[in-house]
Amino acid sequence: MQLADSTSARHSGSMTYAALDLGTNNCRLLVGTPTAEGFRVLESFSRVVRLGEGLRQSGCLSPQAMDRAVEALQACADRLARRRMSGMRAIATEACRQATNSGEFVARVARQTGLQLDVISTREEATLALESCAPLLAGEGRRALLFDIGGGSTELVWVRLAQDQRPELIGTMSMPVGVVGLSEQYGAAAFTERGFTTMVADVTARLHGFEGIHRITQELRHGGVRLLGTSGTVTTLAGEVLALERYRRVYVDGQVLSREAAAGAVAALRRMGRDGLAAHPCVGPERADFVLAGCAIYTAIHTMWSVPEVTVADRGLREGMLLRLIRHARHRAARS
Repeated sequence: MQLADSTSARHSGSMTYAALDLGTNNCRLLVGTPTAEGFRVLESFSRVVRLGEGLRQSGCLSPQAMDRAVEALQACADRLARRRMSGMRAIATEACRQATNSGEFVARVARQTGLQLDVISTREEATLALESCAPLLAGEGRRALLFDIGGGSTELVWVRLAQDQRPELIGTMSMPVGVVGLSEQYGAAAFTERGFTTMVADVTARLHGFEGIHRITQELRHGGVRLLGTSGTVTTLAGEVLALERYRRVYVDGQVLSREAAAGAVAALRRMGRDGLAAHPCVGPERADFVLAGCAIYTAIHTMWSVPEVTVADRGLREGMLLRLIRHARHRAARS
């Protein structure tokens, strides 16, 4: 999954596919062309839209949040209009699942941008994350716990691993806790010792149900359990551990952090305060308010299931959608 230069993109005769993910905090677009290994990225777009801002209190998407999202979606539609697309899919996740006015918003998006948003289920969200991260789970291990810390929810995916086979989903859980809602709930208290500890305890209490069903702690005693995280939180931890002067996906995706290194990165980020986080090259002012909420969710997960290492994935729903689009196209071609 490498970025194509403009020359190769212009002269490639390959099929072109696009995946758009409208989350609780971000709007992201990925355009790619198939390769033997997966796909080559032709274009990538990401904008913070804070669609879920205030949703926890009001139960609906605010006019301002919808305006920001529609503006970003129009920018995506304009980019797509310049290309001949072989297939595309646009999805929305937790904010639109929760909001009482999501139907009105989806209709507005279709009317103003021409984009048809699918509001996907929590299970499909989990399976798309697994689809994109499957290559990072190749190799050793019997089981894997994948977690995706989002803006409005956190997905947990419990996976069976087998040699030379695709990872098999055993079970999933979607916690209606993400970095946007948690940061709004705790506000400035998230930057205090007591507030952070309370956030971790809040999330930990929600994890017991998943543990009770799948007995992951018992599996840990047998060994061969891997932990993999995909989200801005874990990529930020990797950036801090690697002391990156600016964020570089090529250094972060697939990076393996020891439990101690990741915990040290959490502690370092907590010491910075909001101003320090805003100036951090892997955070920035748009994410400064959400980082510690993500760190609290991560800390709860890695404390509950104390795996020695965590693999970091800078890939997610967009990559999963692109891989599915390409695979389905190949299946159709093989049958014709």
